[in-house]
Amino acid sequence: MIIILFLLTLFHSSWSQTTQNINILLINEENNALAEKAFEIAKEYVRRNPSLGLAVDPIIVVGNRTDAKAFLENVCRKYNDMVTGKRPPHVVLDFTITGVGSETIKSFTAALALPTVSGSFGQDGDLRQWRGLDANQTQYLLQVMPPADLLPESIRAIVTKQGITNAAIIFDEFFVMDHKYKSLLQNIPTRHVITPVKSFSKDEIKTQLRSLRELDIVNFFVVGSLRTIKNVLDAANENQYFGRKTAWFALTLDKGDVSCGCKDATIVYMKPTPDAKSRDRLGKIKTTYSMNGEPEISSAFYFDLSLRTFLAIKSLLDSGKWPNDMKYMSCDDYDGKNTPARTMDLKTAFQDVKETPTYAPFFIPDDGSMNGRSYMEFTTDLTAVTIKDGASIGSKSLGSWKAGLSNPLTLTDPDNMTDYAAQLVYRIVTVEQHPFIIIDDQAPKGFKGYCIDLIEEIRQIVKFDYEISLVPDGSYGKMDENGNWNGIIKELIEKRADIGLSSLSVMAERENVVDFTVPYYDLVGITILMKLPRTPTSLFKFLTVLENDVWFSILAAYFFTSFLMWVFDKWSPYSYQNNREKYKDDDEKREFTLKECLWFCMTSLTPQGGGEAPKNLSGRLLAATWWLFGFIIIASYTANLAAFLTVSRLDTPIESLDDLSKQYKIQYAPLNDSSSMTYFERMANIEVKFYEIWKEMSLNDSLSDVERAKLAVWDYPVSDKYTKMWQAMKEAGLPNTVEEAVARVRASKSSSEGFAWLGDATDVRYQVLTSCDLQMVGDEFSRKPYAIAVQQGSPLKDQFNNAILQLLNKRKLEKLKETWWNNNPNAVKCEKQDDQSDGISIQNIGGVFIVIFMGIGLACITLGVEYWWYKWRKRPVIGDVTQVQPAKIPKNDSDTVNDGKHNELFSFRSRNLRLSEFKRKF
Repeated sequence: MIIILFLLTLFHSSWSQTTQNINILLINEENNALAEKAFEIAKEYVRRNPSLGLAVDPIIVVGNRTDAKAFLENVCRKYNDMVTGKRPPHVVLDFTITGVGSETIKSFTAALALPTVSGSFGQDGDLRQWRGLDANQTQYLLQVMPPADLLPESIRAIVTKQGITNAAIIFDEFFVMDHKYKSLLQNIPTRHVITPVKSFSKDEIKTQLRSLRELDIVNFFVVGSLRTIKNVLDAANENQYFGRKTAWFALTLDKGDVSCGCKDATIVYMKPTPDAKSRDRLGKIKTTYSMNGEPEISSAFYFDLSLRTFLAIKSLLDSGKWPNDMKYMSCDDYDGKNTPARTMDLKTAFQDVKETPTYAPFFIPDDGSMNGRSYMEFTTDLTAVTIKDGASIGSKSLGSWKAGLSNPLTLTDPDNMTDYAAQLVYRIVTVEQHPFIIIDDQAPKGFKGYCIDLIEEIRQIVKFDYEISLVPDGSYGKMDENGNWNGIIKELIEKRADIGLSSLSVMAERENVVDFTVPYYDLVGITILMKLPRTPTSLFKFLTVLENDVWFSILAAYFFTSFLMWVFDKWSPYSYQNNREKYKDDDEKREFTLKECLWFCMTSLTPQGGGEAPKNLSGRLLAATWWLFGFIIIASYTANLAAFLTVSRLDTPIESLDDLSKQYKIQYAPLNDSSSMTYFERMANIEVKFYEIWKEMSLNDSLSDVERAKLAVWDYPVSDKYTKMWQAMKEAGLPNTVEEAVARVRASKSSSEGFAWLGDATDVRYQVLTSCDLQMVGDEFSRKPYAIAVQQGSPLKDQFNNAILQLLNKRKLEKLKETWWNNNPNAVKCEKQDDQSDGISIQNIGGVFIVIFMGIGLACITLGVEYWWYKWRKRPVIGDVTQVQPAKIPKNDSDTVNDGKHNELFSFRSRNLRLSEFKRKF
């Protein structure tokens, strides 16, 4: 009996030396029952393993996250009881998650210098009440981030790897994201929204997703339980948000597989997996101690955190590093300045615990504070799950991610990851304008042109796809009096488009509501399109020198003079035909028959002359008069013909805007609602305002006589040029389209009467390039650059700027100009316009050649008629000439008669011989 008592005494003495009783103050939230259960399992684990030498005596306080005052009062009451009961807490286990209740506990432990191990959410600096800790305090006020605080960090790794530029992060109540707003995607050019799931109702989730989609978000991250993930995916399926334009990522701490009623969806799924070295221990703990709480990783975290805290305190107690004079004060004794000083190194003891982790090891930095930098270093599997008609048809492993604050993804095949990213499909709106934007059904996107080639070059650098459509109202963008916009600018403001791509001018008011990239085109101004002056041509223009009445008068004079000359020659006794004997020795004997008179008057008008003049004085006087008449007519015709062929070249052309504004024959106007119209309207308004300012100054009674005299001038000191031009434009009527404007220009009677269009120089230049009847007049004015417009604040601005500058350095923009201007397939080659230095064109003088050909043709017809006449006319039968005996003529007959008969006989014989010879030839 004595021996038994001795052995019991030894055993009790040994137990009292190796077993440490640890007082624990466990502070938890009402909705974190999983942590409390894990703590109870850790306490049971210690009880069942006496080799650990631990006995845990906890006091548990559960409070409300939002009711900080009641929470603190409850904690203080329990703590004061422990102090007054001579069993103050060795350590405070803080399992509060977030909110004012959690911050209150941090303030409580820091103020009373209580060794604390916290499992609250928060990264470095996020625990506000523990921000200003000194070096000693960081050794015993410790925080380890729970797994739910680490899992969202994988989003940063995915965004970085995929180059994602927009994201929506949707989370449920199991995750705290308040502190992630500022840090999750910090220093990453990604436009993102972090928002909680508003409800478990599918309709409300559908509405929430629609609002996110309207923000042009195409990458969705759902962080939560499998139930939450399923609800969100089902809502997305009904909204038809699956496809190449969107990407879905599901992140959870649960063990199961993702599921949804999706018709056809692929989701990148991330969930944690226990380390290979910890799986056996995890299975044993779950089986032996019934650790069945979900998520499994969270139960393991709180279990390991509790057990490690127990062992760390025991280590300090066993090693003698626990302060012997540990003093505790009650909450009532604290006055705000009497915080006890501690020199305890709980951090090192916590870090040195060798207990095998249940799920994954803890990462604890060697230097500095643990707070916001310590966490469970678990691993997540990354898989692509394909769901069709509500059933998973397969999954593909993509890699893994090791929990950390800046750890990258570890991918089995980096190229595979790109297959599961949302294609960046931007919505482009445009306005058709040749050659920048041309509708072409055969083109891949339905459009071609300079801007299409430009965006294709940019997308090779930025990597995106796009959908392009015409803006509904066909306008570039103009602001009304109420500040409302239309056209491309309106589509960007209301976020129905991502990019405005066209020959869009950069204007100050536009820059207030949208962002512009660097210019992709030279400065472009306003210029004038007019009808090209054409010199009127006519093959018989030489006949139009004289009016028809003059030509008829000349013809009448010609016939009348010819007739008189025939009459004078017939009736004058001194004419040749009436006085043949007198002129028998003259070399030229000309009988002025009616035919000869017509010929004489005609040839008298030519440099050749009319030939032998009439012998009678009256006929010669008439011929001289006709010669004088012909000289005057020829001289007048020649002089007027030269002037007539050059008078069209002497028209004063329109060469500038000033020339256009000073005349009234040509109407002019810009396109309605165009930037050109805005320019003239504003210039006119500015002139009116300046005039009003001058008038108010001139009529100001407060001015002295000297000051008023300085303002007195006879002329207006402010120009009214644009005021008059704007009034003229409104009276002329502003065309609504380029086609209408060009049609009005073409309908002009001439370059000095009609319509002129004031438009962008590129529009005018293209019209001149593709037609030969138009011209660009004057220099450009009000020059502005062309640039691509994007939504205000869009990251596309910087991305496109970089791309355009690269294209500029590679001279790609010059090649585009060469393609669409110099080598444009629609360009036409026009004939060179007649120059003032050129001679008379064939178009004006060609009628002379027609006259020659007509004369030659008429002569050929006449030759035919002559031949027919001489061959087929009726003639008397002619006998043998040699048998005809000439009659004997008495000698007393007059010589005249003899000569006449002799001549007649001679003439007859001669004609007879010639006719015989003519017949032989033919």
